[in-house]
Amino acid sequence: MRQHGLPAPVIDTGRPHSARIYDYLLGGKDNYRVDQQAGDELVAAAPQERAGARAGRAFLERAVRHVVGAGVRQILDIGTGLPHSPNVHEVALEAAPDVRVAYVDNDPIVTAHADALLRSSDAIGVALADLRDPRAVVEHPHVRDVIDFDRPLALLLTSVLHFLTDAQRPERIVATLRDALPAGSYLVLSHATDDFADCSAAQAVYDTATTPLTPRSHNEISKFFDGFELLPPGLVSVPSWQPDIPPSARPASIGIYGAVALKTG
Repeated sequence: MRQHGLPAPVIDTGRPHSARIYDYLLGGKDNYRVDQQAGDELVAAAPQERAGARAGRAFLERAVRHVVGAGVRQILDIGTGLPHSPNVHEVALEAAPDVRVAYVDNDPIVTAHADALLRSSDAIGVALADLRDPRAVVEHPHVRDVIDFDRPLALLLTSVLHFLTDAQRPERIVATLRDALPAGSYLVLSHATDDFADCSAAQAVYDTATTPLTPRSHNEISKFFDGFELLPPGLVSVPSWQPDIPPSARPASIGIYGAVALKTG
């Protein structure tokens, strides 16, 4: 059996998965008991994790509105995770009805849910592919059906790179994706950090999951933006990126950096 042009992988429901843990933290229902247990352990070890998931999602929505407002009409969302309303395409289409969105994830549960939700639209594509093989992502036919790489687009890498180890060379992966983007494209990126608090307890939970967590420092995350021009306010804790609520209403101590950057050449 094949799915999205690739052999359908075995779905591992015996171990927690980062996308399903995230879904549970956001109050979703597309998760298993093993994911719920991991989520409960995560919140017990690091109570800010649930607020962090929500703050990261709010950053994503603000960033999508920003790039669409800047004129982008194509979005490539890699490591999309399970659908959550408002989804990226819902946020984008609210701002401009001609936006096209390609969702990419390596979890067949994610792509199955996305297919069921989105299969009626020609402007939205779903691809089963792995960020660790960025060239295959860019060349995937379900991505190419939606995205024209000769025109500017927004590349979303939100809450996904911290699930790549240093040995998997995430800087090289981002550079490969960057080189596929034409000038005028945007990078929207968020990443867990241990700059504000010790993440070892959270890492211990993810060590039992299908993907370990690798938090990185501000300096390490900044390197992902090589070849891009950071937009104000730069790389900051996600509640502080172009916030739409007053400081008194923003969550504190969120260990996630986020930024939006423009490829100028």
